[in-house]
Amino acid sequence: MIRQIATVATGTLSSRLLGFIRDALIATLLGTGAAADAFLFAFQLVNVARRILSEGAFNAAFVPAYLRLRHQQGEQVATVFAGRVLATVSALTVVATVVLGLILPVVVGTLAPGFSGHESFQIAVDAGRLMLPYLAFVGPVAVLMALLNANGQVAWSAFSPLLFNAGLIAMTLALLIGPTQTAPRAAMLLAITVGAAGLLQACVVMLPGARAAKPFRVSADGDVIRLLRRALPATLAQSGPQLLVLAAAVAASRSPGTVAAIYFANRLIELPLGIVGVGAGTVVVTRLSEAQREGGHESIAILSRAIEFGMGLAVPAAIGLAVLASPVVDLLFRHGAFSADDAARCASALVLLATALPAHALTKLLAPRFFARERTQWPLLSTLSGVLVTTIGAVMLQRQVGDNGTALAIAAGAVTSALILAIGLASTGDLAIDREARQRLPLICVAAIAMGAALLAAKPLMGGGDGGFVREAALLGLLIALGLSIYVMLLRLFGVVDFGAITRAFRRP
Repeated sequence: MIRQIATVATGTLSSRLLGFIRDALIATLLGTGAAADAFLFAFQLVNVARRILSEGAFNAAFVPAYLRLRHQQGEQVATVFAGRVLATVSALTVVATVVLGLILPVVVGTLAPGFSGHESFQIAVDAGRLMLPYLAFVGPVAVLMALLNANGQVAWSAFSPLLFNAGLIAMTLALLIGPTQTAPRAAMLLAITVGAAGLLQACVVMLPGARAAKPFRVSADGDVIRLLRRALPATLAQSGPQLLVLAAAVAASRSPGTVAAIYFANRLIELPLGIVGVGAGTVVVTRLSEAQREGGHESIAILSRAIEFGMGLAVPAAIGLAVLASPVVDLLFRHGAFSADDAARCASALVLLATALPAHALTKLLAPRFFARERTQWPLLSTLSGVLVTTIGAVMLQRQVGDNGTALAIAAGAVTSALILAIGLASTGDLAIDREARQRLPLICVAAIAMGAALLAAKPLMGGGDGGFVREAALLGLLIALGLSIYVMLLRLFGVVDFGAITRAFRRP
């Protein structure tokens, strides 16, 4: 399991790093004005739909059902089932894309009421419609990626999203280097690129995945209908972090620049969260499903190792991002149209969003326990409760403390979701981790806090962020290396990490 998690985590890390480059270039190109708010709102709307299906969410529903059929009825039956699911989901996605295109003005007006009466409204509608062709590819890509994961070919789902970010980076660079464009026109050109990048990703995963899904036929048989019934709550449940940010946009749209500030801050949160959620979640669902089918004896150990892995990343990442928020935001985004004031707003929001990172990670790690048993009610309740708390909190707090109020609302929603999942597991006696995890988790927290203290003490070395890009990048890199070294050293000293055992785990299938 360690090697598979590492493979998916490496692909996710690579994709997130390209995503940072993409967003830094978009920030340089658009800043945080009306066009940026509108484009990023539309992009989030489409991107949430992509992540609802593709980043481990549809996987959580499909993999247990596919493995059960393969185990009980054989490879051929599972292949036919996959072909029917692929065709049916593809058809439903195309229909949903057409419907959303028709009602998009209503959707934007409802979710972003602050745009009404401003140019942001029309830019958001036009950009959203230009991005919508991408949604037609999301369905088949999600099925194929889940199918590849179920067959142990996790590298395809891990690395194919690189193509999406690479396409947007190429277009943004062309707009920055080429003739000057107005912000609205640049936003439209980027929106067109989203659809093209989605087509490229679909073509890549189709090559290895389509062979395991045939014949390609739309079907409403019992197995497909049962999967779709489970998939809807599962996909919504696994997409909590993205839905919380989208829910916060209801309030954020009323304050110019807030959508962009929250978006760029949240992108920094998504780097460690993506590794935990996509890496651990994708693999853990498969392993827990297999363990459940064999009697469930290894479920506690699997979940314990996943929680150790997730918290081992999320806790130090949360502390590090909170301590280094200002220099990180300045280095990545404070260029071109993205001003010093924009960077200050983004950094302030990042500090608050970072506090919820462990809670976000826990939702990604606890939900697979339900999905492995094909039970989705509690994860769905968890996500919907978090969205409700975020929406109400954002509306109330935005008026009091602006961007920070929206960030606080997202954090509160994340904590709510994690608590409800924990309550659900406790109610069935499944909230159990082994002795090793109970010993290691407090030590992980101690090591992360010590790392944070060291970073806080060394932070003044960064100066005021005006020493030039190369110098600031070098200093920030040194600080991150210092923090990482201290953290790993303490984990080794506490006996949490055994490098020999990790090396042996990588050599095993």
